Amino acid sequence: MNDRAVSLLEQYDVEILETRKGRDAIVCDTPSGSLILREYRGQKERLTLQNKLLFQIREQGFMQGEVILPTKDGELYVKDREGVDYILKTYPDGRECNILSETELEEVVTLLAKLHQVMPLSLVETDTEKQEHSVFSEYEKKNRELARVRKYLRKKSQKNGFELALSQVYDSFLEQALEVTASWQNHLGATLGRSAYSRCTYCHGDFQYHNLLYKDGEWFIINFEKFILDYPVRDLYLLLRKVMEKNDWSIELGKKLLRAYEKESPLSEEGRLDLYFRLSYPEKFRKIVNCYFNTGKVFVSGKNVEKLEKILAQENQKQQFLKEFLLS
Repeated sequence: MNDRAVSLLEQYDVEILETRKGRDAIVCDTPSGSLILREYRGQKERLTLQNKLLFQIREQGFMQGEVILPTKDGELYVKDREGVDYILKTYPDGRECNILSETELEEVVTLLAKLHQVMPLSLVETDTEKQEHSVFSEYEKKNRELARVRKYLRKKSQKNGFELALSQVYDSFLEQALEVTASWQNHLGATLGRSAYSRCTYCHGDFQYHNLLYKDGEWFIINFEKFILDYPVRDLYLLLRKVMEKNDWSIELGKKLLRAYEKESPLSEEGRLDLYFRLSYPEKFRKIVNCYFNTGKVFVSGKNVEKLEKILAQENQKQQFLKEFLLS
């Protein structure tokens, strides 16, 4: 974030008392609360749809989502001298959700269920937009990427310590990914293809603790830029996976959070199976592989080594969690 971006605030009809640097952004203090100026890298049409979505959920009484502020000219973004786009949004400037607090996790899962109830499909306006995200295409792409990296590792004659450790477990995780995807399609392929279970809706797309802020006794959801048309389970899965990884795949905690969500928005049998297969996929392993392959293979981050060791240590806990969490 360039300090010159502060001058862009002159294009907005807001009184700025003070500015300070945030995480890749500028936080602005105003008489009515904090705002955040952040770079926007998406398509302008998508930003317009995001704004409509945020407006509509507020129209239905959900006031805990962010708001995109228009410029004096009514535009949703501003452009600096280098052609970089920025957007200005409301920002609660609170603390992130504590991923180790059961109480806070139950609260944000309940909030998620309420959000899904006001994330309607009626906002969609074109036939192209009405085509929901294909979860199977997404995971088949992930599988192809895993297969490509395995091929690379097999051809590499000299391997460092991380690559040797990765090679030893690679086949088992790739096989797991392929089996989960195949079983998923076998159980739910036709159902999901017809959009027959639950209701396809807009999802936040990045519902994790970094995007859940607490201030003045209330939770707020930020950063809707990754919103996507999919099944509500997508958001619930993402939060649960990250929470379970941080809490050693606690079965008791997982069941508590599922009950908290279903108290507000019960899942169908197909929805529960969808959640089960998403959680079964070795996503953490895939992310480690993706990070290794796409960020320079000469230098291997020590964090990647630690993450690989952790998922290997947690694998038995994860499999036991999956057996008892949804299928018991």
